[in-house]
Amino acid sequence: MRCTCNDHDPVGKPNDPDRKPWLDCKVHGDGIDDPDLVIEYDPLFARAFGPTVSRRGLLKAFGAFAAGGLAHSAPSFAQEKKFDPVVKIGYLPITDASALLVAHEMGFFKKEGLDSVPPTLVRGWSPLVEAFSSHRTNLTHMLIPIPVWMRYNNKFPIKIVAWNHTNGSGIIVHKDAGINAPKDLGGKQFAVPYWYSIHNIISQRILRDAGIKPVIRPQDAKLAPDECNFVVLNPPDMPPALSARSIDGYCVAEPFNALGELRASGKMLRMTGDVWKGHPCCVVVMHEADTTDPARAQWAQSVTNAIVAAQIHLHENRAAMAEMLSRDGKNYLPFPKEVVQRAMMLYTVPYPGNADAIKNQDWGMDRINFQGWPYRSATELVVSELKKTQITGDAAFLANLDPKFVADDLVNYAFIRKSLDANPKWKNDNSVPKTGDPYTRSETVRT
Repeated sequence: MRCTCNDHDPVGKPNDPDRKPWLDCKVHGDGIDDPDLVIEYDPLFARAFGPTVSRRGLLKAFGAFAAGGLAHSAPSFAQEKKFDPVVKIGYLPITDASALLVAHEMGFFKKEGLDSVPPTLVRGWSPLVEAFSSHRTNLTHMLIPIPVWMRYNNKFPIKIVAWNHTNGSGIIVHKDAGINAPKDLGGKQFAVPYWYSIHNIISQRILRDAGIKPVIRPQDAKLAPDECNFVVLNPPDMPPALSARSIDGYCVAEPFNALGELRASGKMLRMTGDVWKGHPCCVVVMHEADTTDPARAQWAQSVTNAIVAAQIHLHENRAAMAEMLSRDGKNYLPFPKEVVQRAMMLYTVPYPGNADAIKNQDWGMDRINFQGWPYRSATELVVSELKKTQITGDAAFLANLDPKFVADDLVNYAFIRKSLDANPKWKNDNSVPKTGDPYTRSETVRT
């Protein structure tokens, strides 16, 4: 997916039959191209992620413009397409996608009688959303606020069918920036992967509680001592920007926190799962028709069964799956295994480099957890927190959005409930309540 506008470097020959369709970033991407809000960083750092790519290619071709947030007008998404039972997955190179990748690689889809093609890696959230909305993919992971935006702002028929994982993110700051607590982010530059992200929600909540006001301005704008400027960057661009001191910190999914620690002079300020206990991050989404058409019900159920099996397998085989996903294994995530294993397994107290990164050891969380039940209480809290979160673009739709309505309307609980009832080992995950009804909980947030 590439842009038709003249701002981007062309890739591939015009008559190449294998070249994917070009799209207009101002319609389908993150929104308005504002060069004043483009982040600078050292392109040499790109080698840490695999093939060297240009700053122009990274920051512009995938529409990662801090000014735009999501689309500034409703994209003309395709509403329906002829059903194709082959599972086509799009994913970002983050551990959030692990369950989908493991379901394909370890044969869990095949065990359910499904065909799946190799998952397609995408570097940014905008092209991932566009690939799904245009039916190039029929199964993907999305940050939980994105389906909220798609369904209620752009009227796109999307359904959450499961959580892909819980926790799995952190706040990284440059170790030489003098940031030892959230209050120290006053006057600083801070990046999140998308305005409609759990990272934006949690980071702004932490800062507000610390007396710091999140703002969205050009990077050269003057900030008050109690203001922190938020920008949007694709996850792969965050460690390079931190290393170059274009930003002072970021909140993102793993393994970009682990990579930031190991390669970009980063320090873990706080684990997000230590702020919001067992929080949702990426969810599994399907096109609504795939969840409501009786002729597709078995397909949807089989897909969900495979995802639950993959989550249980991940819980029981973390080290092996981290290696399999890494570039030392099957290269789904273009990072060495030590980075991926750190991202999936290092949750020790005291945490190396910052003893305050984990304050709630009694919660019993892991750095990332894998369970699929979409708790209504969490969906409601996401919607409530979005209303308080600074977001660019047209967010007026949030004002009258009822959290309880969203929890009922956006999420399909039938398939995942059946899958979990058939696989009781899902309860072994540490983010599942160990007392009372495992399908209900109260949300716990401690900044």
